Amino acid sequence: MCVCSFTNTSVSRGQALVFHSVNTVHSIMSLPRQLRDESDFDQLPHNIPVSATIADIEEKKGFIDYFRFVIEVKTKGGSKYLIYRRYREFFSLNQNLESKYAPEDPDKPSPNTCILPPLPGKVYIGHKQEIAESRIPELNTYMKRLLGLPTWLLLDEALRMFFYQTDQDSQQQPRALRRLRPPTRKVKTVKPKMDLLSSPRAEAMFDFRGNSKLELSLKRGEVIFLLRRVNADWLEGTVNNQTGIFPESFVKIIKPLPESDSDGEGGGASGSSAYSCLRCYLLTPSGVDTRDVCVEEDITIQPSHKDLLSRMRNVFKLDDIALNYRDPEGDLIRILDDEDVQLMIWESRGQQGKVKRPVNQFPWELHVTMTSDLSVYNTEI
Repeated sequence: MCVCSFTNTSVSRGQALVFHSVNTVHSIMSLPRQLRDESDFDQLPHNIPVSATIADIEEKKGFIDYFRFVIEVKTKGGSKYLIYRRYREFFSLNQNLESKYAPEDPDKPSPNTCILPPLPGKVYIGHKQEIAESRIPELNTYMKRLLGLPTWLLLDEALRMFFYQTDQDSQQQPRALRRLRPPTRKVKTVKPKMDLLSSPRAEAMFDFRGNSKLELSLKRGEVIFLLRRVNADWLEGTVNNQTGIFPESFVKIIKPLPESDSDGEGGGASGSSAYSCLRCYLLTPSGVDTRDVCVEEDITIQPSHKDLLSRMRNVFKLDDIALNYRDPEGDLIRILDDEDVQLMIWESRGQQGKVKRPVNQFPWELHVTMTSDLSVYNTEI
């Protein structure tokens, strides 16, 4: 009986040792894939994002008009802040993460891979605002699942930069935040009346038809209330309950803006949009048509070739056009893709200081030609 007892005890201990060893190996193998293990999560920095919710969408009048998502981010340390992202930035982040962490075989993930949440696909047809609104629930789910991935993935640089509040984000002033605002009863608001005698204002001397939603259309004789100076040639004002920018050469100043709103070109009243202006030229056999195109974009932005081409087609009302820039030697260089745009911007930095420009004017300029016109290029060998 004792022998039997001894034998049974030995087998039980052996089974326990084997069971413990198997569990230890399994624990080590599954450690990188565990979801929010408490000890790992406690070691994360306090500025790591833990949740993100879309608060609203905002229309942005850039080189092309688009909608961006206003996102409230909460960090592990308890802080909250807003960031502003376009769908293309979601798409870029998803591609980046998939290239690094998506397993080749979803059924056989390795310790350094992870099953990523699906991103809602691109939509090519439809009204931009309706598309943006319809994406909100799906993008909220995407961000929730993304921030619920293993803790080691939350330290990924691309992921952290996406949810990081940049200086540009912190300078934005949200207009609505409908999805964060509690429901309230409607309150009738009374619009304040403009003081005709004390407000800075101008009278339209000629009709002006705006080229985009950003520009204010004027009719001769209308009185425009001035808000601020955009640059040396453009002003921002309001007329007929519409606000926008317009060329100063079309109006006669009745009462000028205060110096604080005029002398710092590109500066303006608190809460107003930041405009940047692009000088562009249409080169034709009959002459040169010069335009200043003002957009709600940071002056350091690198627009895509597609966006620039679309905007120039709209400005000059021509389809078969090509974009160009002048190199340091003064020769025209045709822009064919985003890499050429990047080269143009890089070369323009070397010319800063040599050409005097308003502080809110892009340091590079566009020269627009007809696609078939090759006579504008220096082909001498």
